Amino acid sequence: MKFLALVAVVSWRIFFLTMSARAKRDAAPQSVLTMAEITTLDRIDAARSRPRLQRRTLGDYLLQIAMLGGHLARNHDPPPGNMVVWRGLSRLHDIAVGITIGQDRRCG
Repeated sequence: MKFLALVAVVSWRIFFLTMSARAKRDAAPQSVLTMAEITTLDRIDAARSRPRLQRRTLGDYLLQIAMLGGHLARNHDPPPGNMVVWRGLSRLHDIAVGITIGQDRRCG
């Protein structure tokens, strides 16, 4: 029962993120994403030779999360679905943990 409750909350958040970005692409990302997620996405984007985040909107951040999950973001591709967003959020959280460990001065 505890596992099902956890999975229900996680799946609701993924669905809410996906549908919020589809409904209001120009919304502020803070309305759905945590500051840790936004900061991690900004750091990933800053490390690229050509940054992809031109505007700082919820739709752009969702696209970056979906691209971490395998979405190709071609011109005629449909909007990212829940599975791709789920994979992207899993990878994003792994990267955030890695950044946190890398910032720890006692490590290495």
